[in-house]
Amino acid sequence: MKHIRIGGGAGYSGDRIEPAVELAQKGALDYLIFECLAERTIALAQQARRLDPARGYDPLLDARMRAVLPLAAANGFRIVTNMGAANPVAAARRTADIAREAGLHGLKIAAVTGDDVLDVLRAGDFTIEDNGEPVASLGDRLVSANAYLGAQPIVDALRQGANVVITGRVADPALVTGPLVHEFGWSMNDWERLGRGTLAGHLLECAGQITGGYFADPGMKDVPALARLGFPIGEIDEEGNVVITKIAEAGGLVTEATCKEQLLYEIHDPAAYLTPDVIADFSGVRVREIARDRVAIDGARGHPKTGKLKTSLGYVDSCVGEGQISYAGPGAVARGELALAIVRERLALIGVEALEARYELIGVNALHGERLGAKHLAEHGEPYEVRARVVVRTKSMAEAALIGNEVEALLTCGPGGGGGATKSAREVIGIVSALVPESLVTPALTFFEV
Repeated sequence: MKHIRIGGGAGYSGDRIEPAVELAQKGALDYLIFECLAERTIALAQQARRLDPARGYDPLLDARMRAVLPLAAANGFRIVTNMGAANPVAAARRTADIAREAGLHGLKIAAVTGDDVLDVLRAGDFTIEDNGEPVASLGDRLVSANAYLGAQPIVDALRQGANVVITGRVADPALVTGPLVHEFGWSMNDWERLGRGTLAGHLLECAGQITGGYFADPGMKDVPALARLGFPIGEIDEEGNVVITKIAEAGGLVTEATCKEQLLYEIHDPAAYLTPDVIADFSGVRVREIARDRVAIDGARGHPKTGKLKTSLGYVDSCVGEGQISYAGPGAVARGELALAIVRERLALIGVEALEARYELIGVNALHGERLGAKHLAEHGEPYEVRARVVVRTKSMAEAALIGNEVEALLTCGPGGGGGATKSAREVIGIVSALVPESLVTPALTFFEV
């Protein structure tokens, strides 16, 4: 039975590059995928494109492509990635430039577009799924709308000879399902195989999470050589069944436990995982360790897709100002609490209108709140050091800038011993979701040849 080998080269936009290079060099790959998009990431990409129409793609695209394009050309594997973010055409054009600079020839690079459905949302009568309000209620604050495309445009690009496929917003598993449909000739209504392919994509999409990253918990779940964590390889057969493994000398591990944690990651209903291509059913999945760092996973099923595409809507929400300052030594908690009280009063005095505010001591109550923080202090005594953090959401950048200024002023106008003050202010692009009929979305391909 035919198998193909797909390497998971990135699990998020800022992921390490070295493990992907290791896969490219030693993985005997057919495909290397880079999954680099999330709702937050595409919102940041839309911000970047608003400032410069030539940008809006993944900021590490240059570094990743310089590292792996020559290896792809030498070793004969293809690259599929959503690093196009808000601007796939610009990303593909830049990748072609990088290939030329590296002296490569005979490469075909495809950009997948069509996920930008802002005009469709503005023209239609759609509902925000998060709150039931009409999309029209966002008015001029609506700045982007990106539908989750499925595997079909990736399949089309591969069938037309693309060596590199760069998408914008597609469903994460589609980066794997697309190559599987192309290689094995699956029908796009073969729900069972699409369900299994979606499982393989879901397992590979977060890269190092399935090889021990994020899994590790010293003394409970020990993972060897995390500083050299290797990224996963999926060996997938014509039926869609997958064996997860890694390069033998790489750090990390692949076990039933690491695979089960990734299997459940970000899954709302294991029996009905909704994607653009299929409703995947993971409820009957079997996970079996067949050798060291080799885990076989099968048993996924699939049902007909809904015909609707989840769409992420970006809108101008507000601005956020932040300031931080550290205190250490005897009385650190008391001085930190005094610092927060001073800033709270100062912001009231100068008339900052807070839409939302947080005043917290990192190391005491920043993660789990006042009640558990007070309980910990009572049981364990004061920490030696704390960091005071003030974050306020405002209507304007001018007000947001005042937050960090007031925290910084504590260096001379606040409790003794403060240091390491930082401040920032930024516009916030909020994200909500809508459902758009697939019939209203038209993917397209743009090719660049080197």
